[in-house]
Amino acid sequence: MMVKTRDGEATRSRILAEARSQFGERGFERTTIRSIASASGVDPALVMHYFGNKAELFAAASRLAITFPDLAGVAPDRVVDLVLPMFVEVWGPHGPFLPLLRSAATNRVAAEALLGVFVNQVSPALAAVVPDRPAERAALVGAQMLGVAVGRYVLGIPPLVGMDDATLTEWLRPVLAHYLSDPAP
Repeated sequence: MMVKTRDGEATRSRILAEARSQFGERGFERTTIRSIASASGVDPALVMHYFGNKAELFAAASRLAITFPDLAGVAPDRVVDLVLPMFVEVWGPHGPFLPLLRSAATNRVAAEALLGVFVNQVSPALAAVVPDRPAERAALVGAQMLGVAVGRYVLGIPPLVGMDDATLTEWLRPVLAHYLSDPAP
């Protein structure tokens, strides 16, 4: 019986990964249960069994979490060195958030999921280490990273697209450090 459970969990995970990919590439409207099932190697009825309908599948595919490094005791001016590489990775072309970002502009569920990541994960993690005004500081960091991700991966702004991650990180480091540790206005 345990094998079936593990197989079921693996199948469900495979369906979710494919759903994230297709929703990100095609959007909600052009993605079908049938195309997700086919790419996952399962029958469409199994997708419906696990997720109910396309909207519920999209909602499940939109639930993502950021694994933050432990920021306890880290000086605010050093936080950027820990969180910036993580942000660049999760927003990258193979990161889990890019499909959600692409869908967020046209789908309320995706937008709410993305907002939830910032409200429930990013803000609390940063609030613990910034000197003051944690909500404003976290919002500025989030807006900066969202803007870069949209410019680089959704709009395809050539200088951002052509920039390697190390160079992008160097450009972003002083901006995020300012938001996280400089005196608030």
